[in-house]
Amino acid sequence: MRTIVAAATLSLMVASPALADSTAPRDRTGYRAIAAGDLALAERDLVAERRIFPQRPELMLNLAAVYARTGRVAEARALYDAALNAPAVELDISGGKVATSHEVARAGQAMLSSGQIASR
Repeated sequence: MRTIVAAATLSLMVASPALADSTAPRDRTGYRAIAAGDLALAERDLVAERRIFPQRPELMLNLAAVYARTGRVAEARALYDAALNAPAVELDISGGKVATSHEVARAGQAMLSSGQIASR
């Protein structure tokens, strides 16, 4: 299963103690940066990873969450739509739960529509 920050479910995000471990392997999904609140770093890493793996839903979803949190609703919505147009994959989300990329994308879209996204 792939790991995702589940930032689409923004209020459920809990930082991991591994964030302080500088010897941990590089996080290619933006998980640690988002959890630490460093959205600029998360965006930079996610954009770079999407150049290599443009169809990975976890990258789309985490970047959509960064865009949503920084007030770029149109960009976030486009990435949620792209994730829904890609094949569904199972993702590890916060709290040790599992969800499909489509479930996370729909939750993200609902939050955008309801105005529940917190901006910077």
